[in-house]
Amino acid sequence: MALPPVQNRVRRFRRTIRVVWFGLFASFCVFGAQVGHSQDSEEAVSPGIAVSQPRRPVESELVVEGLASYGHYKIFASGSGAKLYTAGLEYDRHSWGYFLGARMDYVAEVLPVILLDTAVKSDIWGTPTTTARHIVPGVGFSPIGFRMMWFSDKAWKPYLMAKGGMIVFSSKAMSQQATYENFSLQSAMGLQARVTPRIDLRLGLFSDFHFSNAFIVPVNPGLDVMNANFAISYHLGGPRLEASHGHHGILRAMAIRHPDLP
Repeated sequence: MALPPVQNRVRRFRRTIRVVWFGLFASFCVFGAQVGHSQDSEEAVSPGIAVSQPRRPVESELVVEGLASYGHYKIFASGSGAKLYTAGLEYDRHSWGYFLGARMDYVAEVLPVILLDTAVKSDIWGTPTTTARHIVPGVGFSPIGFRMMWFSDKAWKPYLMAKGGMIVFSSKAMSQQATYENFSLQSAMGLQARVTPRIDLRLGLFSDFHFSNAFIVPVNPGLDVMNANFAISYHLGGPRLEASHGHHGILRAMAIRHPDLP
């Protein structure tokens, strides 16, 4: 069956995808210039003598995370009527010094669990044509990402994040004429709270998860979902917060303020 004219939408979507990926690449070029400044060893210098101090481990985190969508909108994709749920691991490493007062971290993510709750049948724009639904499983990997974290030495740490990669579903996503493979782009903002010196709780209530196939085939419905992200972060390296700063985690602060609590 011949498809309706889509040339204009194809060009528009292609331009949008190029702009998004170019913006992400340009950000890495800007922040990459600062990579050497974040890992310099400290030196104590006296006249004629330079004493090198031991290099401190680079601050890094391993994050166990989950995501649940609570709505969708049409910005970079035309798909609708679907919900997305994910679970996986994220790695954050302080790699690019500081920018605009925020610590710049490299981010990579593996999503072994992706569940797309969508209609059994949809048109080429990703609009459901039936009320019957099914779950389409998938996996994802985002090797390119960055995180800006403000007040990284405090108990409450706002952050801004972006990640780019690919996801693969077990069947064609959002349309029977689309693809199994899709490019993904995530953006998120939220708050990370210290629970103990090594463990943080992350709450991201304002996030976007986009996926589409970038028109590697003529049909590219894609999907944009609003979502909430919840995670537990474990600090792998870097100076211990209780030693280098005079701040306590949430549980420790509550115990100090309320000594009578069990």
